[in-house]
Amino acid sequence: MSAGFRDIRRQLGVPEKFSDDVLQEAHESVTAGPVLPDSAPDDPIDRRDLEFVAIDPQGSTDLDQAYAAERTGRGYTVYYAIADVASLVRAGGAVDQEARSRGVTLYSPDLRTSLHPESISEGAGSLLEGRDRQALLWTIELGTDGEQRSARLERAIVRNRAQLSYHAAQQMIDSRSGAGADINSSLPLLREIGVLRQQQEAERGGVSLALASQEVVRRADGTYDIEYDESVPVENWNAQISLLTGIAASRIMIEGGIGLLRTLPPPDQHTISQLRRTAQALGIRWNRDTSYADHVRQLRPDSPQRAAMLSQSARGLRGAGYVSFHNHQIPEHPEHSAIASTYAHVTAPLRRLCDRFANEVVVALCADRPPPGWATEALEELPSLMGSARSKDRNLERAMVDYVEAVVLSNRVGESFEAVVTNVDSNRDRGRIQLRDPAVVANLAAAGLELGQQVRVRLAGTNPTERHIDFELA
Repeated sequence: MSAGFRDIRRQLGVPEKFSDDVLQEAHESVTAGPVLPDSAPDDPIDRRDLEFVAIDPQGSTDLDQAYAAERTGRGYTVYYAIADVASLVRAGGAVDQEARSRGVTLYSPDLRTSLHPESISEGAGSLLEGRDRQALLWTIELGTDGEQRSARLERAIVRNRAQLSYHAAQQMIDSRSGAGADINSSLPLLREIGVLRQQQEAERGGVSLALASQEVVRRADGTYDIEYDESVPVENWNAQISLLTGIAASRIMIEGGIGLLRTLPPPDQHTISQLRRTAQALGIRWNRDTSYADHVRQLRPDSPQRAAMLSQSARGLRGAGYVSFHNHQIPEHPEHSAIASTYAHVTAPLRRLCDRFANEVVVALCADRPPPGWATEALEELPSLMGSARSKDRNLERAMVDYVEAVVLSNRVGESFEAVVTNVDSNRDRGRIQLRDPAVVANLAAAGLELGQQVRVRLAGTNPTERHIDFELA
């Protein structure tokens, strides 16, 4: 497995390590401590009184965000602390240049290829439990209905009280208990706020797809397997806090006339018409007055037909990108259609390049001062840099999954499996199938395939080197 992972990274040009000058500059920055931008008007405020908790996948050490909240007489106040990467990365320096070449943190089953050296991403920049950190602090006021009333961003000293996995956080919320009294007040509110924001998303016309995603997992004995990722509700509630922050950031940038937006065009009428015909062919009811967003939001992969419909519905979410703007020249189509709002990436600066620059623009606008030149000068280049990085990320993920599929199945040639046809080509002689167990998605060449059809397939062969598996109808 490890040899195959290394080969894939080499083929895709994934860097193996940081150069000595990058590591040295990172070490010097960490040793010197966080630095305020020259244009910052004030020292960071002290908000170590807030009961922050970080909720991340089990074992994470590059913690970008920490959450806290409190109930108010008019609704809620959400506090979201974001890693202050700009205070540890010198603009134009070796770490900055290397981050621009990488774009995002890349994840392999056996390795994390970080955007920044570990001394920053897993050390001084990470919002680790029990550590005082200079951070970018969002304060967002919500009404009782979850609608945003106001938002501001400023630098602050914070302390993360606890780091929880998704499952641990879910158990604590369900039992209304925590690791200690310090986090009890914030955690139960995450469910309340998350549900309200989900309702707001539905009212806006946001799109939420319950697609099954493949995940490579490492077992306790060191072997690898592949599963369908089963999320717990707290993941969606936590994601709503990040979405809320990105929406708030986009509004501040649009009002200030400068920034970087994450955009997604709405599906065109031809795509919607095709999806309606697909639903009809699968026997899935789609009322004429029900929108695409409302229809797919209620779909669950609880039958072969609905699983196929969900797979097809993802066609309506193609074309995401980034767009920058200056001098109040707002883009013609600034919205992200799946979120049904304008939106910006600002919550993951340790793992995503563009967030560092977007955050610096927002914190300056909130302080009523011009954003620093190093941040605004990068805006024009960032859409291209992020597009390339995202493409490499997708290619790496797909290659790793394909490789693990081929290896996991290599000793099961000749066996038969239950599967669902989730896609067919125009000639109906090739399709895409999704196995129930193991969690494999593959191509199938066979005549007369029908979308949503349940089939039994036989594994004819595997080739891990070429990351290929060959199925035939049993």
